[in-house]
Amino acid sequence: MRIRKVVMRLLRIPLREPFVTSYGAHEYKEAVIVELQTCSGAAGFAECTALAHPLYTEETTTTAWHVIRDFLLPRVWNTVIEQAADLHQLRDKLAAVRGNRMAKAAVEMACWDAFAQEQGIPLHVLLGGTRQEVETGVSLGIQPDQRTLLEKVERSFEQGYKRVKLKIAPGCDVEPIRAIREALGPVPLMADANSAYALADVERLRELDPFGLLMVEQPLAWDDLIDHAVLQRSLSTPVCLDESIVSAAAARQALDIGACRIVNLKVGRVGGFSEAVAVHDICVRRPSPVPLWCGGMLETGIGRLHNIALASLPGFTLPGDTSPSDRYFAEDLVDPPVTFSRPGVIPVEPVCGVAERVRRDRLERWTVREEAVGPAE
Repeated sequence: MRIRKVVMRLLRIPLREPFVTSYGAHEYKEAVIVELQTCSGAAGFAECTALAHPLYTEETTTTAWHVIRDFLLPRVWNTVIEQAADLHQLRDKLAAVRGNRMAKAAVEMACWDAFAQEQGIPLHVLLGGTRQEVETGVSLGIQPDQRTLLEKVERSFEQGYKRVKLKIAPGCDVEPIRAIREALGPVPLMADANSAYALADVERLRELDPFGLLMVEQPLAWDDLIDHAVLQRSLSTPVCLDESIVSAAAARQALDIGACRIVNLKVGRVGGFSEAVAVHDICVRRPSPVPLWCGGMLETGIGRLHNIALASLPGFTLPGDTSPSDRYFAEDLVDPPVTFSRPGVIPVEPVCGVAERVRRDRLERWTVREEAVGPAE
């Protein structure tokens, strides 16, 4: 496989309703979509998961666009990919560019996606996936009142979701969870703090222990491991790390020092499929395998199909965040959309690259910026 050109698009897609977390409210999904066209006519798509503002990580859609166009694509123009093993070499080609993992992931994953189409091999098979379906949970943003929260949690379980994740923040944490427990009993719940707490809040976080949560996700600083290890020793609730797990090395370090008991793996956050597989392997090869689940970033169907392919790997033992398309979007970029095969379960379809599912009319409708780049440009 040789790359002929890349088309970059910036999309802005309205969400069904605002999604509120401790770091802000999102009314639309802004995403950089990379389309990689090969010399044989295949097309690979990937979605950069950077947000419009540097709130989840330091990357943004603007910085990702710049880094992809000016620094990452020049490193892959002359790449020849003849077999699946060559795809893992892309990580080394991009390594000289520091950080910018979401930008790297978009380029690397577009190459994987194009190779899958060109070779007629399902993407999940290329990745080493073994599952035919994956269980999924749902993530709920901070709600305006407890009545609304209870209604949404109850509706989520009625729809078949295997667990509910609640966004929490100081002042909006213990009471909402207590209300759910009192109303709905021992349903599977987890809390996601998005780095809203400090180690000084340990007593507040310990108040969550009696509620039997599956986990509390990323309670402390987005780039911290050490304080999370201190916190985990003070809590009976398992700590799950998200933002802090930026690589396989970070995952190993976190587990070695006891900073978490569960890992949320987001392929964009770690830099692409190769690094995600490496994180997966570290977790499953521990003396006691570490529970792993696939997180989400409000992706369009392009990113959702990629998440599903990754979540088919055997180490993903907990329900992920990949909901059906209509959870967040009135109209998705892929058709047919991502949907349940049965309540709470999404099939791992044998998709040989997502291009066959992309609706180009919808892609054009939501595009606010577009640029084609080739090797000579």
